[in-house]
Amino acid sequence: MELAQQDRNRRLRGAAAAAAVVLALLAGAAPAQAAAAPPAGPAAAADALDRAALTRALDAVHEAGVYGAYASVRDGRTHWSGATGLADRDTGRPTAPGMRHRVGSVTKSFTAVAVLQQSARGRIGLDRPVADYVPDLLPGERGRKVTVRMLMNHTSGIADYIGGAFPSLMQNSTASLDEFRHRTLTPGRLIALGTVQPQLFEPGSDWSYSNTNYVLLGEVLRKATGEDPEKVITRDVIRRAGLRDTYFPGTTERIKGPHAGMYENWYGLIDPPRDYADYNMTWGGTAGALVSTTDDLTAFYRALFQGRLLPAEQVRQMRTTVPVKDPGGTVVMRYGLGLLSLDTPCGPVWGHDGAVFGAGTSAMTTADGARQYAVGYNLMKYQRFDAGGKPVPHPADAALGAFALRALCPASDGARSAAAPKPLPEPLDSLPVKGLTR
Repeated sequence: MELAQQDRNRRLRGAAAAAAVVLALLAGAAPAQAAAAPPAGPAAAADALDRAALTRALDAVHEAGVYGAYASVRDGRTHWSGATGLADRDTGRPTAPGMRHRVGSVTKSFTAVAVLQQSARGRIGLDRPVADYVPDLLPGERGRKVTVRMLMNHTSGIADYIGGAFPSLMQNSTASLDEFRHRTLTPGRLIALGTVQPQLFEPGSDWSYSNTNYVLLGEVLRKATGEDPEKVITRDVIRRAGLRDTYFPGTTERIKGPHAGMYENWYGLIDPPRDYADYNMTWGGTAGALVSTTDDLTAFYRALFQGRLLPAEQVRQMRTTVPVKDPGGTVVMRYGLGLLSLDTPCGPVWGHDGAVFGAGTSAMTTADGARQYAVGYNLMKYQRFDAGGKPVPHPADAALGAFALRALCPASDGARSAAAPKPLPEPLDSLPVKGLTR
């Protein structure tokens, strides 16, 4: 690998670790549509959701430049869902609450839960070498040094396969996105694209986000159960959580049911942004292929943090984190086992986010499992960079952060809002190359 390429990769990893706040482009104006009428009678007094404020905050995301968005918020037994803007840029079709959406690396939380369920049954040891399960996929000394836990918290040092799967992106071209739209990739091929690259660091000594880790975890799950990992996750996680609109698409390119177009701008290289809603998502697999809704995502994290999917010990393991630092050494977030944790004005929140071609997602819960939010939006990589390679602030960055804070920390308005709380970071893999699934 040339020195220039090595330097580029280091800068990309640093940018992802910093989780800089950048999310946006374009404009239009369609009002948010609210679903789920306010409760009546005694329930109204206990309703902790300011539905009008949530609707205004979601509208602001569209007004700031995102084509369309849909979101859900839960607090106890109360629930709100809304939508804003356009599902189809060309026809003007509006978004609607409950639309299905590609959720990218939110998939990792589901995969992690399935692995931890098997760990609770004694079939997978978190601190056992990966080679104990899949020696052919991670052979030699590396397979003995990397543990299952290191895959789960991204301390393995194994490189991401994204650059190999979409090679034109490394040459500042988006040709691969169209060339490989209909391609089917096996888990073994994805893993090979990641493991053929040099080890980024000694296993366990640092942190670097890698989709290869979670495709490997899928294969560990296959070995432990003797079943297809997507089938295991569907039965033991998705169905157990009671989710009705979440599924792995396999090789089916079109999303089932109502959904929006998913527009990719790739930092201005695709102008106007192109719709990638129809796509063969085998390149995401157990790292990022799930289709879901914001209602299902809030229900999932609620079930997880209320102890309905894992025993208490496995939840504790999942919430044991490593720090993620920016190039200056500042901790910008913490990463556990398929979960990230962020500090907010109302305390730490947990969950994950995702980024695929044309679609972004964030889903978080308070630590006590009482309140959840999820948002999906259908315009990606609209941000720009200055001559020094730093992201240029955009109004939608602030709008998405403000919506997240309104959803998770309603009391951060008023007195707390005067302190201008820091927005939530953007998706881990929304920056160049380090940003296609999450």
